Amino acid sequence: MRAFGWTLLLALCCGLAHAAGPATPEADRRGEDQTFLTYPEWFLVYSPDEYADYLAEDRPPSEFPYFGHLVQFWQAYRALAARTAEAYAFNGEYHTMIGVIGVSTSIEYGIKSAYELTIGRVTEATRGAGPTAEDRLAAEVARDYVDFLDRQPWYEYDYGHRLRQLWTDTPWTGPDMLRKLERRYFLTTEFAAKAIYARLIGWGAASSFDKPKPETLALVAGLADDAPLPPDVRRVGHHPDGQLLALPRYQPFTPAALALARDGGRFIEIAGNRDAILVTALAPADWQPDAAWPHALLFRQPVLTRPAQHRIAVAVPVAELGPLLERAASPPLVLEHVYDY
Repeated sequence: MRAFGWTLLLALCCGLAHAAGPATPEADRRGEDQTFLTYPEWFLVYSPDEYADYLAEDRPPSEFPYFGHLVQFWQAYRALAARTAEAYAFNGEYHTMIGVIGVSTSIEYGIKSAYELTIGRVTEATRGAGPTAEDRLAAEVARDYVDFLDRQPWYEYDYGHRLRQLWTDTPWTGPDMLRKLERRYFLTTEFAAKAIYARLIGWGAASSFDKPKPETLALVAGLADDAPLPPDVRRVGHHPDGQLLALPRYQPFTPAALALARDGGRFIEIAGNRDAILVTALAPADWQPDAAWPHALLFRQPVLTRPAQHRIAVAVPVAELGPLLERAASPPLVLEHVYDY
């Protein structure tokens, strides 16, 4: 009887310890609503990514769908804001940040669209020898900027260096001089304005927010204690429910999480959260969920410069993340991003 009493007491203590809170240390937890509220930030990665591909194909900048992207940004934000309002307290700080980047992007895209549809279109029509050196630099910077955003905030990008490169390394003469001079003026204005704005935002972020942590902690079951881990993933500790792992944050989180799922890992907790997590994938335009796809779509939007693709957004409990990732990474779908709070 005494043995039964000790067993019951031990079980009760373990149950209380489990109920006490997440396995993730408090300093490494993030609000669950942020899995939804980070999507607008990432859309402002996807839009430049489309733009970079567009320029790399030497397609006319005047035909890029600036306003279509703004409509998609605000539509997605409205849907996700409604989703967070149902379940979470209002996150004024994050909504303010989204408002700032949304308004500034709206202004930027509005100005660029107006310029490209007028002056830019005229010099496009006069070009006859392929892209100028300035056009090629614009395409190079667009791609480099998107690659930079995978790991670092946009305001740390060195537009000042790119401005110096435009004026010191780019040939002043060559074919299509009207286009060269116009692009030089356009890029000078854009790079200088962004360098100044980025410096201001960087100062504001440094004074208002803590520096973002480069890792996301996840509690994962189903892995042997000595199982090899994907690159950039490390063990932090053990827990009765599994192993506490540190995964790289931002875009590298997605391939790391997929690799763990394919190795048999089962996610239990991410950044202190066990309920909702948002995932996006790219699907053919005619794709429709079937019986093997048990998740409701939060929204879907066409990829405007790639008409054959749609972006789909799904929210699932953390415990269902692994199976969702394997489905979303299987043809015809392409896994895009896991929004790790």
